[in-house]
Amino acid sequence: MDCLLKKCRIRNSLLRECLAECLGVYIMILFGCGSVAQVTTTENSKGHYLSINLGFALGTTFGVFVSRGVSGAHLNPAVSLSLCFLGRHPWIRLPFYVVAQILGAFLAAATVGLQYYDAIQHYSGGHLTVSGPTATAGIFSTYPADYLSLWGGIVDQVVGTAALMVCILALGDSRNSPAPAGMEPVLVGAVVLVIGVSMGSNSGYALNPARDIGPRLFTYIAGWGEEVFRAGHNWWWVPLMGPCVGALVGTLIYELLIEVHHPDMGLNLEFSDQGQDNTSQPEVELGTVHSEKKSTPMTDLTGS
Repeated sequence: MDCLLKKCRIRNSLLRECLAECLGVYIMILFGCGSVAQVTTTENSKGHYLSINLGFALGTTFGVFVSRGVSGAHLNPAVSLSLCFLGRHPWIRLPFYVVAQILGAFLAAATVGLQYYDAIQHYSGGHLTVSGPTATAGIFSTYPADYLSLWGGIVDQVVGTAALMVCILALGDSRNSPAPAGMEPVLVGAVVLVIGVSMGSNSGYALNPARDIGPRLFTYIAGWGEEVFRAGHNWWWVPLMGPCVGALVGTLIYELLIEVHHPDMGLNLEFSDQGQDNTSQPEVELGTVHSEKKSTPMTDLTGS
């Protein structure tokens, strides 16, 4: 068995990272959309809105655990885009990450569709619809509430994804209050949970272009048809553009209000030389260690 596994080993680092991103997103969407399918097809008899929030939060947690050691667990094109702007991820790898993330979401949606095929058919009476009392397209992708305008949806996605990105950057900032070692995925899942319970009613808190477009493409192919793109006044592009803008806004906010103001190593050493011996100042040593560590997000997610 070991010999067989060694023959399957991939040495190309980019391909390994893309596979990790694909599997991480797959896990996230499998649990997330699976929880929506269970709540929807049982008409809230085996779960409620909180169940969906927990499904996406824990799905994100385990998706990060699965992939972070290989790819950094971006799991979200908006996160990857922000890291490229920060210079922490190569631009040339961005399109490969995005394709892998969308593919993972598509495959996860297909798995949920297969697993819940009978339940969906029974619940919908055999009619795959996007809107109405027995609509099932919302199991897979996000759609706006009846009262929500396109502009309101854009604001919703920008604010939610900006909040997500600020929290992710804070959890990975070694010069601030970084997450305890090993707890990063759990805390990222907690961020997704709190966004879901506070910002989910308008449009399902996509926060992640791959999380929305991958499953939407699946529903288009699987029988829901073109209505998945026309519904909500052509809503489909909002969960693509809104999170990308929101992630950049959140990154800019954290950089300008927090990270740019961290004292650098030179400043710490200057303070330590003013009249006191360094050996009596453990906090100076701590500052030096932090300044040498690159402040990077514990990356990430996400979205849900």
